[in-house]
Amino acid sequence: MGSICKKILTKAAIEDVWSAIRDIGALHTRLVPGFVTDTRVEPGARIVTFGNGVVLREPIITVDDKARRVVWSAEGGPFTHYNASLQAFAENGATRVVWIADFLPEEVASNQQAAMDAALQVMKTTLDRLAENQGDPV
Repeated sequence: MGSICKKILTKAAIEDVWSAIRDIGALHTRLVPGFVTDTRVEPGARIVTFGNGVVLREPIITVDDKARRVVWSAEGGPFTHYNASLQAFAENGATRVVWIADFLPEEVASNQQAAMDAALQVMKTTLDRLAENQGDPV
C-alpha cells in the first residue's frame, strides 16, 4: 500500500485554518482554488472536480472539531483504495497542516505525491493570505 504524509506551516490562525478545512464543500474557494475547480456536497460525500478535469466522489468519514481533523476516502480515478486525513495543529502562533493519504495501487504513488505537493502549495498560499488579510477592514 502507498502511504504519503505531507506537512505545511502557514501563518494563518488555527481557527481560520480549521474553518477552511472543515468546510468540506468549499475546497475550490477556501482551501485549494484552481487545484480544485468545483465541489458539490451530497449526503455523506462530496463530488470534487480537479483542475485537470478528473472528477472523484469523496465519501466523508468524519469531521472532528475537537481534533481539527477531516477524514475522507475516494471512489474512482486510479485508486482501488484511498483514505486520507487533513489535520490542523496550532504551532507557536502559526498552524501546521498534516495530510496523510493511504492508497492502492502503490504504482500511483509518484502521481499522488506530485498531486499532493501541488495541492499543498496552493493551500499554503491560500491560507497565508488569510493571515495577511486579518488587518484589512471589512
